[in-house]
Amino acid sequence: MNKLLYAKNKLKNGNHTLVICADCDTIISDQNGIRPLLEASEVIGSASDIFAADKIVGKAAALLYVLIGAKAVFAQVLSQQAKDVFDRFGIEYEYETLTDQIVNRRGDGLCPMEQAVQNVEEPNQAKQAILEALRKLKSKQP
Repeated sequence: MNKLLYAKNKLKNGNHTLVICADCDTIISDQNGIRPLLEASEVIGSASDIFAADKIVGKAAALLYVLIGAKAVFAQVLSQQAKDVFDRFGIEYEYETLTDQIVNRRGDGLCPMEQAVQNVEEPNQAKQAILEALRKLKSKQP
């Protein structure tokens, strides 16, 4: 079975939010948001054979997938901006639903991570923008 299909089946059948196959290792998360992908990017290191299945992929996540060198990504929900990133960087992708944008958890605006990378086109800059946005969000919590 190919690794993208394996990750996709694991995501759907296990009710997970993220499954990454990196070389011979599999990383699985049930947490929402972009943090699991950020954490996985630190663990993956120099893996060369990366395939992922993700619940929601916006531009922020797409740029992180570029940064870690993903070969292919399946998204249950994919934003148009993420699709554009994958096309620009030559990453294969599949999706179930294509959406104009990724909204925040309240459903009343753009996702904060998408806001953070709105004017960013380079993966390294995106990671820094995401980390800064997460830091700001954390400092606002009571």
